[in-house]
Amino acid sequence: MSIEIKLKRASKVYHPGEVVKGNLIIRTNSEFTHSGLILTLDGTVNMQLSAKSVGIFEAFYNSVKPITMISVPVEIQKSGKFSAGLTSIPFEFSLTTRSNRPLYDTYHGVFISVQYFIKAELRRGLLNKPLFKQLEFVMEGQRVDVVKENPPINFNITPQSLENINEIKTVPNFKITGVIDRAICDIEKPLAGTIVVEHSAKPIKSIELQLVRVETCGCAEGYAKDATEIQNIQIAEGDVMRNFKIPIHMVFPRLFTCVTTATSNFKIEYEVNIVIVLEDDHLITENFPIKLYRPRS
Repeated sequence: MSIEIKLKRASKVYHPGEVVKGNLIIRTNSEFTHSGLILTLDGTVNMQLSAKSVGIFEAFYNSVKPITMISVPVEIQKSGKFSAGLTSIPFEFSLTTRSNRPLYDTYHGVFISVQYFIKAELRRGLLNKPLFKQLEFVMEGQRVDVVKENPPINFNITPQSLENINEIKTVPNFKITGVIDRAICDIEKPLAGTIVVEHSAKPIKSIELQLVRVETCGCAEGYAKDATEIQNIQIAEGDVMRNFKIPIHMVFPRLFTCVTTATSNFKIEYEVNIVIVLEDDHLITENFPIKLYRPRS
């Protein structure tokens, strides 16, 4: 006996207000008696605190509870029998909420996750455990108007511009300039720009581009904020040519990024780090906050 959930849309990508259509396929070798078949559309935000925050925010640890955005249970078959072989049952759900609660982008983070599932429960009577099956689909939230005022980020990294340095005399002389095309980025387009090493007293080993998520979750009693790496891309290797424009190009990975989101219970924000690794493994890091959004086409 097996259960399979199949969606009619191969990409499994949906938007608020659309209808999710598919089929629930049941395979059984012999006639099978059941006590009901329930299908549920479920969308939740799950939050957890990092290990370092649990002790500090123990008072509200239990209050970081899942947020239900949408939950629609439907009994698609009452008690009865399935014939031997394959049974296909069509279903559809509307992606609308009664309370006008927004449906956030699907997001798989470290301390925050936003997920949408179609869940099937086949009840098999009092003496047998129910059969469960679930299928995740991807939600892309509401699109917004294109941001018109969106200037580039110009940067100029020198020993004098660095922070958190105990003794500036120990830092080799260097000058690195460049530009990130925009501070508010279309999530469906790559992050782009250029970086130029004008001079460096020590040879360069590597130049890397790091995308960081900043997740904040909590409630009225307090908030816990954690930054973790999403991806790290090497954009140059070795002691690069001076005064040469090195292109910056990074695609925002689906599921692991979503639009910048801020609510009363959680926030999802992003930063980009440009990391220059010197030959002696010293790191020079410059941090840039960015915003992600999904514009109307």
